[in-house]
Amino acid sequence: MTFLTGGDATAPLIELAIEPGSMAELDKMRKALQRLTWDDPMLRFVMDRETGQTMVGGRNEEHLATAIDRLKRADEVEVNVGAPQVAYRETLGRRGEIDYTHKKQSGGSGEFARIKMVFEPGQPGSGYHFESKIANDAMPEKLILGVERALEYARAFGVLAAFPVIDFTATLADGVYHDVDSSVLAFEVAARAAFREGLAKAECKLLEPVMKVEVTIPKEHEAECVDDLGTRRGQEVSVEARGDMRVVSGLVPLANMFGYANSLRELTFKRGAFHMDFDHYAPLPLPPDDDPFRPAVGMRA
Repeated sequence: MTFLTGGDATAPLIELAIEPGSMAELDKMRKALQRLTWDDPMLRFVMDRETGQTMVGGRNEEHLATAIDRLKRADEVEVNVGAPQVAYRETLGRRGEIDYTHKKQSGGSGEFARIKMVFEPGQPGSGYHFESKIANDAMPEKLILGVERALEYARAFGVLAAFPVIDFTATLADGVYHDVDSSVLAFEVAARAAFREGLAKAECKLLEPVMKVEVTIPKEHEAECVDDLGTRRGQEVSVEARGDMRVVSGLVPLANMFGYANSLRELTFKRGAFHMDFDHYAPLPLPPDDDPFRPAVGMRA
């Protein structure tokens, strides 16, 4: 399962698992989610046909909380909700090239497909692009389309932790087919395998969403607020005076902003406010194990 990614400015930054209180409400929950996403294009949901799990994605904790509350109150759907998690991304660290052959013979016609793929990293925000360099009539177009379709699906599940892969180019440099044993399915199988092996060579890395955070607080809480953002891996933190108030701005990884609303209320005795917007994706660092804000990244459901 995957949400829209790449250059999509409304792609979810966090996601959570949701399930109906009973199987009798499954269809009701799905129809309610369809209405929610129709009204709010920044809200997405997908269902895994194999596991039956439903994931809902949004821009931040408040966004998802509002959607779930509406689901329960306005649509009267009883649901169980998992903990929010960051919607990480994966991308290539270097060029990866693979010459892959899929071959299977089990009596009668077999399966054969050979493709040479080149995977190259793109600039941040460049999205995903597929290109075929096979000359016209050198291979049936349906086989090339099969490769393209398989790669589009495969990139939804990266090689590190099953997060979507973004900002790269996949080039079909060459291919060999057999008049009898080659099929669209065989080339799709080859493309998925080439994707896994090619990206393993490309030294993939995890990306995390980094948010532009702006916090408005009474001036007497300036130092505590700046220090707190620092513990949350805040970068480029600055302070602007606005009368008796201070506006503290900085870039903070989304993973470290979970629960910030409650922390800010405690820090400022309910006199502070903040908002944040997505700024960019950045490589996920590997901090020490004892870091209290170490992001916990596991295999995506």
